[in-house]
Amino acid sequence: MKNTDRRQWLKTVGLSGGFALLAGLDAIAVDYIPEPWNSNTIAKLNSNENPYGPSKRVREVLTNSFDIACRYPFGVLRELVQMIAEKEGVTKDHVVVCGGSTEGLKVAGLLYGKNEAEVIAADPTFQSLMRYSENFGGKVHRVPVNDVLEHDLDQMAGKINSKTGLIFLCNPNNPTGTLIKKDQLKDFCTSFDKKAMIFSDEAYYDFITEPDYPSMVTLVKEGRNVIVSKTFSKVYGMAGLRIGYLIAKPEIASKLKAGVMAMSNTLAIEAAKEALRDDDFYKFSLLKNMEAKATVYNTLDEIGLEYVKSHTNFVFFKTGRPISEVMAAMKNEGVLIGRPFPPMLDWARISTGTTEQMLHFSKALKRVMS
Repeated sequence: MKNTDRRQWLKTVGLSGGFALLAGLDAIAVDYIPEPWNSNTIAKLNSNENPYGPSKRVREVLTNSFDIACRYPFGVLRELVQMIAEKEGVTKDHVVVCGGSTEGLKVAGLLYGKNEAEVIAADPTFQSLMRYSENFGGKVHRVPVNDVLEHDLDQMAGKINSKTGLIFLCNPNNPTGTLIKKDQLKDFCTSFDKKAMIFSDEAYYDFITEPDYPSMVTLVKEGRNVIVSKTFSKVYGMAGLRIGYLIAKPEIASKLKAGVMAMSNTLAIEAAKEALRDDDFYKFSLLKNMEAKATVYNTLDEIGLEYVKSHTNFVFFKTGRPISEVMAAMKNEGVLIGRPFPPMLDWARISTGTTEQMLHFSKALKRVMS
């Protein structure tokens, strides 16, 4: 879905109350459920995956693409790059396709955070870029999130010095699910992008329901020193296919391309192209995610557990007990929940799942927390 179309659709969702639109899309839900649910099935709610994907249309394309699986991906990649460029409103030389957005994060960590260069990031947050930087001699400043679990931009700014190579913003943040206020985000990026590269990880951008919340691609278009990562793993339900992309101004994009190692593959590229065309599945995924989060919120409210309203496909909530204990207890109930996120070891992250999985989660959590 193009960004302009997405904004208009989100406004429609807001006016309709969201769930009313599911009536039309639920009729095609059966096409998206990977396997039948039963009480003996483990509810895998620990990795922020979309259980409804890939869509039926994407699966058909995957099946029909095996005849070209013997070919290198360069030919089919060009069309995907053009489609991404049109979606994001940039030219093709801004686009870097990689093996999941995680590869893009690691490339940036290596390029801007090696040999004692410094990286600044929130804590807790998604760690792939920072850990890769540390593997190659980089130094990471992990700045605790504030009291409402948002990026503490003032404290992060205070860590900037002559050695700073990159500032990492996971927005919305994983695992807290919080969103940087849009005016603060733009002001921060434009204030410091000449002192360090700004990396905006937008893996969960599609789940933001504010119609006018900007992607930092807007700053890339202005020629700013900003890199944006996006992925087909989340809303498109293609985590296992490993394909994502970066958007950066051409001189930065060319450096990033030089660092890409795994790339992606012909089947994933063909799948990504069809995923971009399949607006029904995109809308369906967002609405089912809203529905699943409502179940989580209602459950946590009933139990009386603190949580953060999420702009993603997961919810971060306070257990008041060691996460390792809660994980083990929930596993015994047939539910897998998110891993520990130091230093917040009495908080848990629960991913959204199918309607049946969320009902199972609700019953299991009530038993565990009682």
